Amino acid sequence: MNKKELVNRISARSEMTQAAARSALDRVLANMTKAMKNGEKVTISGFGSFRVTERAEQVGRNPQTGEKITIAARRVVKFRPAKKLAGRVK
Repeated sequence: MNKKELVNRISARSEMTQAAARSALDRVLANMTKAMKNGEKVTISGFGSFRVTERAEQVGRNPQTGEKITIAARRVVKFRPAKKLAGRVK
């Protein structure tokens, strides 16, 4: 499912226009992004939690040449599903 399909489903199930559904989804995602940028953990009860972690600098290899390269440290988003969600997807 992509964003457009999600907007269509939200619109159909909530009696919102597609524009209103898209705007609501955009606001939710923007607020989640802002919270994670500020180092906050975002938890959606029954769905899961998102958090930002630091990935340390590491040494890797260029697959074409085999040459060693340094992969820079960076921040990555991790998702952990809630038990309720994990049980539904099995």
